[in-house]
Amino acid sequence: MFFERFRKKKSTPTADRVLHDAAVAQSRMPAFYRDMGVPDSIEGRFELLTLHIILLLERLKDELAIRQALFDTFVSDLDGALREMGVGDLSVPKKMKGLGGVFYGRAKAYDDAYGALPDQTALLALIGRTILKGAIGADAGALAAYIRSSRECLAAQPTSAIVVGNLLWGQL
Repeated sequence: MFFERFRKKKSTPTADRVLHDAAVAQSRMPAFYRDMGVPDSIEGRFELLTLHIILLLERLKDELAIRQALFDTFVSDLDGALREMGVGDLSVPKKMKGLGGVFYGRAKAYDDAYGALPDQTALLALIGRTILKGAIGADAGALAAYIRSSRECLAAQPTSAIVVGNLLWGQL
């Protein structure tokens, strides 16, 4: 009885954590690397995670508090990952500033590419210079189809289901 007070209580994950974890899990699906040719590297994984975070942020455009919390969780986890990779404490802020610039650039580029749909030229070019950069035999068309499918799937789902982690991504 006495020691019960000192045990950690299990808390229910917040929406931002649930959404971030869903984006991480989806971005680690083997089909991206095996079938679509995404480089299985730090850069390739970063690009896929960034894509999935951007897809969620776009879907949650009317949920400002959740969007901000998701972005903050994304940034916090990137900071932690840099530290785990051995980036020195004095270098982390500079690296994070660079990654922030990359993220905002990607978000703007995806928004522009989505605005040009159904013409996929901009989306295919964006995929080629970011996610598939330097990949040989990669399939930008399949990845573009996945992105379009994911946007449609996410748009069709109620926000109440998405924020508790019951979300469906596009067809891989």
